[in-house]
Amino acid sequence: MAQLLLVEDDPTIRRALLRALGDRGHAVDSVGTATEALRLVVDSRPDLVVLDLGLPDIGGYEVLRMMRAVSRVPVVVATAQDDEQQIIQVLDAGADDYVVKPFSPGHLDARIRAVLRRGGPEAGGGPTPLSVGGLELDPRGRVARLDGVPLDLSPREFDLLHYLAAHADEVVTKRDLLTHVWRLPYGGADKTVDVHLSWLRRKLGENAANPRFLHTVRGVGVRLASSV
Repeated sequence: MAQLLLVEDDPTIRRALLRALGDRGHAVDSVGTATEALRLVVDSRPDLVVLDLGLPDIGGYEVLRMMRAVSRVPVVVATAQDDEQQIIQVLDAGADDYVVKPFSPGHLDARIRAVLRRGGPEAGGGPTPLSVGGLELDPRGRVARLDGVPLDLSPREFDLLHYLAAHADEVVTKRDLLTHVWRLPYGGADKTVDVHLSWLRRKLGENAANPRFLHTVRGVGVRLASSV
């Protein structure tokens, strides 16, 4: 069970998320101001913070920077904006992920679980190896192996494969990939994702018609899962 800190000034949204995240097995503390959030980050050491950017006392971006000055707790930012400058600013300030309002509790829960599964910045020893079927990735050495044989991947191909492996068995959209792998806003660049996925498929010894790992979900995105 993860101990979460929900920082949200809207009482209606806060109550709904408290109930929904609690129903999904999390223990959740909640506050409505940045000042309270910073105190609890230091005193209570939560496993993850869900941070609304529109806080009444201190701007969310500044709060994030202040959190990073005192803690490396994973932070999922909740924002009503979905533009390139917002994405860059939030990620550069140290956010581990972000969700755009309005979002469903299930979507937020999936993001939380993904960040926690990756270990987050608080986890000792740095990023841990990932394994899906016969596919193994070592993020420290940036080495990927298929059935024990090293794969010849470009830096971008490794980042793409690592992100998909970190979200194994989840459907990942092109928007997610552009945001978290390319650090770009969605729109007009989805062909870049398609090309890199085709290169990855070739190096994994598969194709879209006969996938072993990269399964296309038509109209939605791609899911990495072992077929053997």
